[in-house]
Amino acid sequence: MAMENLKQFLFALSAAGAVGFVAIIFVLRWVLHFKEGLAWDGGLAEFNWHPVLIVTGFIFLQGIAIIVYRLPWTWQCNKLMMKFIHAGLNLAAFIFAVISMVAVFDFHNAAKIPNMYSLHSWLGLTAVILYGLQLVLGVGLYLIPVTPVSWRAAFMPIHVYSGLFLFTSVIAVALMGITEKLIFGLSNPKYKDSPPEAIFVNVLGLLLVVFGALILWIATRASWKRPSNQILHSLHTNRGGEDNSKVGPALSELGDGANQEADGDVRKRSSK
Repeated sequence: MAMENLKQFLFALSAAGAVGFVAIIFVLRWVLHFKEGLAWDGGLAEFNWHPVLIVTGFIFLQGIAIIVYRLPWTWQCNKLMMKFIHAGLNLAAFIFAVISMVAVFDFHNAAKIPNMYSLHSWLGLTAVILYGLQLVLGVGLYLIPVTPVSWRAAFMPIHVYSGLFLFTSVIAVALMGITEKLIFGLSNPKYKDSPPEAIFVNVLGLLLVVFGALILWIATRASWKRPSNQILHSLHTNRGGEDNSKVGPALSELGDGANQEADGDVRKRSSK
């Protein structure tokens, strides 16, 4: 089944990939050139793992996980395999986020800096906890075969909304974090004087916003949604019915695999 507006999708996908890759290069350049580099010694170099892992894992990998169901060359793949890929990307993003949090706590403890005193830290830890909860519930509901279909259908809107909400929130919290780092870390010249590091990191922030906007655009186009099993079954039996690219709600990429399985289970039960 061909995707509607395939050229536009490929352009948006390529742009998202390019912007995300450049953002990773920027954050690495920031910590390796303007900061103390990377290490695991309790010092500032250990703290620098925090922005690197957040941008690479919690933002970039999470964004890819969100749109993986929308890649048209995966539509013929086994839906269970796609669910494992989706879950695996999210698990990797979560692991990156946890390691980044450990780096911050290690640095703060070694430097005798209080933990969890800023709004950035409150929201960041909340996002990690909610993301972990989202991951556990997603695996429990959509990867365990014995989960009732009714539970999957009832949780799907929450799963989709919370996934997009958390992705957007993580980018917002990251912007708070890099701004906080510049304010505290730049003294001569100060952040307000717009030194090269400040301008460079501000551009990094813009890249993260653009990446997030592109991922959300791809994720919310109904015409780019992965077809459900029910639609594919209708196409097979009717040999070309009405255009089904307009069928189905938007914002379904996070649970398309589970939604399709639910459709198939319901159809099988109703035919008995």
